[in-house]
Amino acid sequence: MEELWTNNLVELIGVLGGKPEFSHRSRTEDYYMFPLEVERLSGTTDRLNVVISAAMLKKTEIAEGSKLYIRGEARSFNNKSGKGSKLIITVLARELQFSDEEDKNTVFLTGTLCKAPNFRKTPMGREICDLMLAVNRRYERSDYLPCIAWGQTAAEASEWTVGTTVKLEGRLQSRKYIKVQNGVGVEKTAYEVSVITAEKV
Repeated sequence: MEELWTNNLVELIGVLGGKPEFSHRSRTEDYYMFPLEVERLSGTTDRLNVVISAAMLKKTEIAEGSKLYIRGEARSFNNKSGKGSKLIITVLARELQFSDEEDKNTVFLTGTLCKAPNFRKTPMGREICDLMLAVNRRYERSDYLPCIAWGQTAAEASEWTVGTTVKLEGRLQSRKYIKVQNGVGVEKTAYEVSVITAEKV
């Protein structure tokens, strides 16, 4: 198994929701992407993008409907094609194997706030705070990962400032929303980390 960064760890167990398709080539290696469907306790299903090297994919003959365990890192990139969501969040797989266990979705991140927290309340009075976390990775690059905190955690996070180092645990979720473009509603998908616990380091 390839080395994992301790500041960025994702573990998923879910069902392969589609055939792996070519994504990109990096440092002489081809990478493929496939959707993994992970069910929440509420019954809602998150459809998450998993990126995997061709070499690793060849080692395990996966098929649509297979239940898989993925261990890797959360990654972000800006979609400049003009189609779909602008910020794409994926999971770079470092380990892949079959699983017969219950669905799992766990994210551990340590990073730096690169935007001021955005605190607000829902019409029902629930406290929410949006955070943008810059998480370092190899080759002096960073992933920019949107996170959303709730309740008391949201209230505490709202007092943090840009540059604060944050350690958090949560889950990666997908969320459908409608964006109006040229007077027409277009369905898009947002990806974010739903925070369970968070603290300043």
